[in-house]
Amino acid sequence: MTPVKKTLQTKSLFKVNYEQQLNPQQLEVVMAGRGPMLVIAGPGSGKTRTVTYRVARLIESGVHPESILLVTFTNKAARSMLTRVAGIVPIQAYRLWGGTFHHIGNKLLRKHAKSIGYQNNFTILDREDSKSLVDDIRKTIKLDVPKKNFPKSGVLINLFNYAVSTDQPLAKTIQQKSKQIQKFTPDIVRIFNNYTEKKFKQNLMDFDDLLLNWKKLFEEHPRLRETYAKQFEYILVDEYQDTNHLQGEIIDLMADQHRNLMVVGDDAQSIYSFRGADFTNIIEFPNRYPNVKVFKLETNYRSHPEILRLANSCIKNNTKQFPKNLKAVKPTGAHPRLVIVDNGFAQARFICREALKLSQQENIPLNEIAVLYRAHSQSMELQMELTKLRIPFEIRSGLRFFEQAHLKDVLSYLKLISNIKNELSWHRVLRLYPGIGPTTSEKLWAKFKDAKKFTETIKKSNRPIKLTTESQHSWQEFIKLIKKLDVMEIKNKPALLIKVILNEWYEDHLESTYPNARERSDDLKQLSAFADQFSSLDEFLSQVTLLTNVEGEEHRRRHQRDNLVLTTIHQAKGLEWRVVFMIGLVEGRFPDARSLAEQNSEEEERRLFYVGVTRTKEKLYLSYPLVSDKRGGLYEIIQQPSRFLEELDMSSYEEVRITSDNYQ
Repeated sequence: MTPVKKTLQTKSLFKVNYEQQLNPQQLEVVMAGRGPMLVIAGPGSGKTRTVTYRVARLIESGVHPESILLVTFTNKAARSMLTRVAGIVPIQAYRLWGGTFHHIGNKLLRKHAKSIGYQNNFTILDREDSKSLVDDIRKTIKLDVPKKNFPKSGVLINLFNYAVSTDQPLAKTIQQKSKQIQKFTPDIVRIFNNYTEKKFKQNLMDFDDLLLNWKKLFEEHPRLRETYAKQFEYILVDEYQDTNHLQGEIIDLMADQHRNLMVVGDDAQSIYSFRGADFTNIIEFPNRYPNVKVFKLETNYRSHPEILRLANSCIKNNTKQFPKNLKAVKPTGAHPRLVIVDNGFAQARFICREALKLSQQENIPLNEIAVLYRAHSQSMELQMELTKLRIPFEIRSGLRFFEQAHLKDVLSYLKLISNIKNELSWHRVLRLYPGIGPTTSEKLWAKFKDAKKFTETIKKSNRPIKLTTESQHSWQEFIKLIKKLDVMEIKNKPALLIKVILNEWYEDHLESTYPNARERSDDLKQLSAFADQFSSLDEFLSQVTLLTNVEGEEHRRRHQRDNLVLTTIHQAKGLEWRVVFMIGLVEGRFPDARSLAEQNSEEEERRLFYVGVTRTKEKLYLSYPLVSDKRGGLYEIIQQPSRFLEELDMSSYEEVRITSDNYQ
C-alpha cells in the first residue's frame, strides 16, 4: 500500500478537484497527511462536507475503503456521509466501515461475542424490553425499604445508562442525580446486578452493552484488538464533543496502532453532560495525542455577520475552549434585537404578533421561524397564546402542554375538588397510587358513588373495602391529601391547590416515575403561575377545557399548514431557521440555577446559549421578562437579565422595550 504522505504529492492520481470544491480551511484538513488530527468545526462551517471529502481523498490516495472507520452519532448522518463519499469517488459505500458507535459495536460482537461468554446470536433489548426485564426483577426480589415511591423501571434504566456511560459506580450516579431516591441505593444496586446477570444468562444485550462489551472484548483479548487496530488505518469520528467516557476509551483503543485518528467537533457546542457526554474527551485531546494537528473551520455559511458577531462576543467568556472567530460568507443583515417585556404573557404576545408580521409582511414561512428556550416549561404561556390566536405550531421539546400526563394528573385532582363525583378524575387520581389498579379503584367508586355527603364520607373511611397493606397505605395517603385540599381557605384558589398537590405528594411521585422529574415539576409551577390570574377554581378549569379543545382542533389540522417551531435548545442543535426567538433569558432560568450547582456548569450553560444563537440564518430576537409570574399565588419577583446578556458587547444588538400596552 502506497503511503498517503507520498501520494498526496502525486496530483495526477486525483480526479476530484479539491481546491475547487473546498474553502482553504476545509482543504487544509482534507489534504493533511498522517497522524492524529483535531478539527474544531464551528457551526455552519461545512463539517460534513469536510469529513466526506477527507474520506474521498484517502481513497483516491490508495487507502483501501475497508481500512477506513467512520463513526457518527446517528444512522442518518452515517448514511448521508457514505452516500456522499460514493458520489465523489467511484466506490461501493458498503466497503467502508461506517455507522454509529452502537452499529459498529454490534457488528464486531456478532463475530466475536463468544470470546466474552455470549453467543453470537444475542438479542438486543430496546428500551421497553429493558424496562420489562427490570420490572420482572423488582417483582422477584425483596426490597430492604417500603415500596412507597420506589423508582419505576424507566428511572432505573436512565440511572444504569448514565453510570455505564460515565464509567462510575451506580451509587455515585444516584447521589448525583436524585437526592430523593438515595435511600433506595442498596436496592437499586441489587436490581442492577440482577439485571446484568439475567442479561448474560439469557444472551441479551441492551444498547449500553454494545459499547461496554466492545471495550471488554478488546481489553480481554489484546490480539483481537490488535487485529482491528491494524485493519483500521484511518479512523474518523464525527460530533466528538458529544462522546461519553466509554466511547472515548473505545476510540483510543481502536486508534493505538496507526494513530491516524481524526476527531471532528466543536467544544463550544458540547451541551449534553446530563446524558453522560464527557467534555474532557475533546478539550484534553491534545494531551492524549501530543503530536496532534489542530485545524479550525471558522468560515460560516449559515448566518449574517451581525449574528456571528454576537455569538463570538458570548463564547469568548469561556476559559476552557479552543478559541475561534466565526466569519460570515453572507452579506450584512439585520441586527439582533434584545427585547425586554413586562412578564411571560407579554413575551408570548410579542412573539405571536412578531411571527405573524414576519410571515405576512416578509413572506417568511412559519416553519422557518423557531422559538428556543432552556426548559420545556418556559413554553407554556406561548403555547396558550398561540392556541388562542389559532396560530399553528409544532412542539419538538415534548407534548403540547395540556397533553402531558403530569398536567392531566394534577388537573384531575382539581376537578375532584371542584366536583368530587367526577368519576373519570376519581379513577385517574387513585390509580396513581401504588397498589391501586383499575379493579380496586372501581370497587372504591362503587362503595362511595351513592353517598349523600360524598366528601365527608370518604374522609371518614379508614378501610372502606378489603385492601392489601400497600393499597391501604395508598388510600390513607389519598384521604390525607383530599383533606388538605378541601379547605375553605384554598379550595377556590387553583394556584395554591396546585402548590399543595405538588409539595404534599406529587413531587415525590414525579421523582419515582419520570427520568425528567425536574422538568415536569417546573411545568406544574408554570401552571400554578397561570392559574393565579383566575378568581375561582371553576373559572380556571373552564378556561383550561376551552384551551384544550382549541388546541386539539389545531393539533388535528397542523399537518396541513406551516407550523411555528417550539423547542428546547438541546433539541435544536444541528438545526437552523431563518428566524430564531430565544426566550426567558433571566438569571435562574438561563443559566439554570440548579445546573449551576454542578462543577463547570456555567461554561456549559454559556455553550448552550451559543448553540441557540447560532441556529438562525437571518434574524435573532433575545427576550426576557422583567417580572416573574406569581408562583402559587404568593408573590412576583423582579428578574435580572441573564449574565450571558450582560456579557455581550452592547454594540452587537439593538435593545427594544415592549410594554404590555403594545400587545394587548
